[in-house]
Amino acid sequence: MKTLDSIPTSKLERASKLVKTGVKIGGNYLKYYGESLVGSDEAKERLNENNASDIYDGLKSLKGSALKVAQMLSMERNILPRAYVERFSLSQFSVPPLSGPLVKKSFKRYMNALPEDIFDTFDYNAINAASIGQVHRATRAGKDLAVKIQYPGVAESISSDLALVKPIALRMFNMGAKESEKYFKEIEEKLKEETDYLHELDMSVSITSQASHIPNLRFPNYYAEYSSKRILTMDWMDGITLGAFVVSDFDTTIAQSLGQSLWDFYMFQIHGLKAVHADPHPGNFLVNQNGELIVIDFGCIKEIPNQFYIPYFELANVSAMQDQDLFLSKLYELEMLVDSDGSDEVAYFAKLFREMLQLFTAPFNSDRFDFANPEFWEGIGRMAEFFSQDKTIRKMNANRGSKHFLYMNRTFFGLYNLLYDLKANIDTKAYLKYLSN
Repeated sequence: MKTLDSIPTSKLERASKLVKTGVKIGGNYLKYYGESLVGSDEAKERLNENNASDIYDGLKSLKGSALKVAQMLSMERNILPRAYVERFSLSQFSVPPLSGPLVKKSFKRYMNALPEDIFDTFDYNAINAASIGQVHRATRAGKDLAVKIQYPGVAESISSDLALVKPIALRMFNMGAKESEKYFKEIEEKLKEETDYLHELDMSVSITSQASHIPNLRFPNYYAEYSSKRILTMDWMDGITLGAFVVSDFDTTIAQSLGQSLWDFYMFQIHGLKAVHADPHPGNFLVNQNGELIVIDFGCIKEIPNQFYIPYFELANVSAMQDQDLFLSKLYELEMLVDSDGSDEVAYFAKLFREMLQLFTAPFNSDRFDFANPEFWEGIGRMAEFFSQDKTIRKMNANRGSKHFLYMNRTFFGLYNLLYDLKANIDTKAYLKYLSN
């Protein structure tokens, strides 16, 4: 893959790149309108493919927050058109890495030393390149290490990048700018945390030490002495990505074990730690030769405050959905209903959210749940299609819910999709025994 000798870092350079992308998207829409007038059945699909390709190509050279948003969107496989999901998924695995000279320059800036001054060996060819940083292999004192180096300018450009990407995201999801502000603020805050590798180091050590008793899980050790705010060093872990595993001719017994470990790990974090690994895409997990699940990235951790946790999981209970007064009170607590809503809006959204919650919380209301059940995913697909097409929602203030929904929903969507890929049938209550340890 071609390497990058530079990354646009100034606001002007980055804005110019996205303006060019916007011009291409405008041209795609003009072409689409022309084709739709003459009755082309494939016009919409071609529009999605062209837009997805142009947006991704524009973002991948910028890296950073702009590309991270694409990575986040790629997980919404039941909401976005297929063309967007397929193209944006490349942001997890297929991003051009920095060249050797730029790696050396960046490392010197972040550590005040060259890689060869710290490590016995260091491979300047990146093993993996993602949205915020890339990983290199190194050794020291007989240990195989993975060294994550952040791309230059990423941390400094978060706010300006999001301001540039926001209009594209609003158009894709038909959202109002004012009502969506709290969600973009939440993304900005989490991205700032993700670019602070010392914060990731602390979170990694904390969560792995507390979750180490869960069977079939493995975590790397982390090395503060070889890390900084923009460099993170950990053990090199051998294995294939979970993404590669699920497209192989995998052993169903191993897949079942991996799925159970994944579920137990996430439920332990949510209910035991009130903090969760909120980036569950398949590139953040490895499977080793013993069939164990390795968690390798704790950059995005969502802390769950009690004022959200309590009503959120009270609503997951079937009895709460059946008690109308209790149900409505929890919807207000979670900002899914607001004081300015009229009776029509309350009735409409209460019915809509009850149907949605009955679907999404189904795994919590049974002792076992089969994530390969096609009826479950067909229901999610129908719900996503309804949200995208219902004219009533567009007339009302549809940007609803606490800001904490953003990363919690992302967590559950990602987790559910991984469990689907593993065709896992889960004991949903097994994690309870790990909470008391």
